[in-house]
Amino acid sequence: MNTRIGYAGGAFDLFHVGHLNLLRHAKSNCDFLIAGVLTDEMLELTKGAAPVVPFAERLEIVRSISFVDDVHAECVPDKLDTWREVRFNLYFKGDDWRGTERGRRLEARFAEVGVEVMYFPYTVHTSSTVLRLALQSLTQRGVGSGRSAEAE
Repeated sequence: MNTRIGYAGGAFDLFHVGHLNLLRHAKSNCDFLIAGVLTDEMLELTKGAAPVVPFAERLEIVRSISFVDDVHAECVPDKLDTWREVRFNLYFKGDDWRGTERGRRLEARFAEVGVEVMYFPYTVHTSSTVLRLALQSLTQRGVGSGRSAEAE
């Protein structure tokens, strides 16, 4: 039987339950799970925003999860280049990509090299974007900036 090597990439910035769910679901569908963590530079390139949590810390957080077998610093924009470096046969993604043009292109490109794309439910109620917006709102109001709440 062939070993099912899975890859789940992401920024994993402001780590939350959606990230944990993706990695847990991924591990339950493969024998060996590699989590790809976007470098700060790749995150800025692909998402247009700097991470809140620095790369080294995000890497350590993901590395510490018991069901993650290995981590990979993702520093190239093309997922096929990542595949060439790592050699997985399953690629895991949130189902917010399913049926989109980007998702269909990803599936077609991976199919050419024998990689299956599997989608898992996207955790709608929690996302790094929502957390980032909440932090920005708090920062703008002065919460956490050293000013007391009574001063407001």
